[in-house]
Amino acid sequence: MTDTTQPEGTNPEDAAGGAANGATAQKLADLHARLEKAQDPGSEKAKAKRDEAGFTTPRQRIAALLDEGTFVEIGALGRAPGDEDAPYGDGVVTGYGQVNGRTIAVYAHDKTVYGGSVGETFGKKVVEVMDMATRIGCPIVGINDSGGARIQDAVMSLAMYSEIGRRQLPLSGQSPQISILLGPSAGGAVYAPVTTDFVVAVEGRTQMFVTGPAVIESVTGEKVSMEELGGARQQARNGNVSYVAPSEEEAFNYVKDLLDFLPSSAFDPTPEFWSASDELTARDYELNDIIPDDPNAAYDIMDVLTRIFDDENVLEVQEDYGSNVITAFARIDGHSVGVVANQPMVLAGCLDADAADKAARFIRICDAYNIPLVWVVDTPGYMPGVEQEKVGLIHRGAKLAFATVEASVPKITVVVRKAFGGGYAVMGSKNLGADINLSWPTAQIAVMGAEAAVVMMQGKALAAMPEEQRPAAKQMFMDFYNANMTSPYVAAERGYLDSVITPEETRVRLRQALRQLQHKFQLDPPKKHTIMPM
Repeated sequence: MTDTTQPEGTNPEDAAGGAANGATAQKLADLHARLEKAQDPGSEKAKAKRDEAGFTTPRQRIAALLDEGTFVEIGALGRAPGDEDAPYGDGVVTGYGQVNGRTIAVYAHDKTVYGGSVGETFGKKVVEVMDMATRIGCPIVGINDSGGARIQDAVMSLAMYSEIGRRQLPLSGQSPQISILLGPSAGGAVYAPVTTDFVVAVEGRTQMFVTGPAVIESVTGEKVSMEELGGARQQARNGNVSYVAPSEEEAFNYVKDLLDFLPSSAFDPTPEFWSASDELTARDYELNDIIPDDPNAAYDIMDVLTRIFDDENVLEVQEDYGSNVITAFARIDGHSVGVVANQPMVLAGCLDADAADKAARFIRICDAYNIPLVWVVDTPGYMPGVEQEKVGLIHRGAKLAFATVEASVPKITVVVRKAFGGGYAVMGSKNLGADINLSWPTAQIAVMGAEAAVVMMQGKALAAMPEEQRPAAKQMFMDFYNANMTSPYVAAERGYLDSVITPEETRVRLRQALRQLQHKFQLDPPKKHTIMPM
């Protein structure tokens, strides 16, 4: 007969509870063990190679970007299906966090797991955070260091690339998309980054190309190094990179600064910052001496830009591409504005095909995120030349006009010196839809400058004169032309300028203009979309 009595001081329920607690403790221990493996799941060989090179882990990179303690990871235990030994994470770390108190979605490739290549689970994790960014309306930052498509996943890898690409469309123009490239990216691994709004590269670390040097040599016989083909600076000159950082740390700092100028989504305002009063300062009065007396002398337009906005914080985008035009973010009255300015230090501020492409895309980014636009104009017009015609100046130049008209945000223009020919039109003219047009008394607005006009209009007459009379006659015509054709007062009399202002007034007048336009609303006719020049 079995003894069913319990030992003194025990209870059947207590005994069962102890067994249960033991099972729970075991499960908790199992969870902690799995999560610990997921923290740095790459092979020992791959991790040793990474550490020897001094590269950071994906979690360290995310921590460098986000506010401390805000990262919430998803998919840490995801891995390739059907393989019990597959490492956790599947080559990417995904989740959410905050930058300066605002939510962003983020993912970072893990080069120590399958070389950071895109596989099925990898793709699903990235797609999940992209879908969330679309639903909640927040920026998404991708930290790229990828080996491209995962060959062993065959069509699944290609499908995941396509799934990621498909989700960039609903995000485009709704929430900012930013890519940071911290290693080589080839083939499919470059298409997703260049489809985002901004691409940040690191000097000496980033390489990006569709096909690498080995493939190019085997197909075409051309020999080229990785750096020459796709190095950060080279791709910046090609127009594929927004900013080249000297270090990984500076890349993250640039992205943080960039996010401070951008809204969380097209339905949100940009962050607001403190700004000084409307009282004029020494910086304002310095503007009176910036424009050279010689109309053909070069000067740095950044000296103007750092004085006409709230402060010197002017964040340039695509500095290495189309450098004759500056595209940048600044602030007026504590609010973000986009700036398009001619740079007389490069090609005398002429507009060429690259500069037109760059400015047009930047204008569309600002318009998508409801960021007002400010043009600062000093251009002799479009760049003439056979090479420019070959590279498509006609249709690429037309994009700039198209984007200027298309933009419905507040548009303000300041002409500081030359505004000649087509350059006058596309650089925020009232005729292409600018709301408020200001000019300095140093402005010249005409079809062309006096030097060109005297050749076109008086060339034959001058040639017929005795040689000793030509310089005086030429100068007399140019003086007449400048007084009666290029003077800003001619444009003001005809209503193409709202005001001719003194340079020191500019910062305050821009603030007043933006306040006036803050509730601007433009109703566009219902249609599917416009068709931009090719």
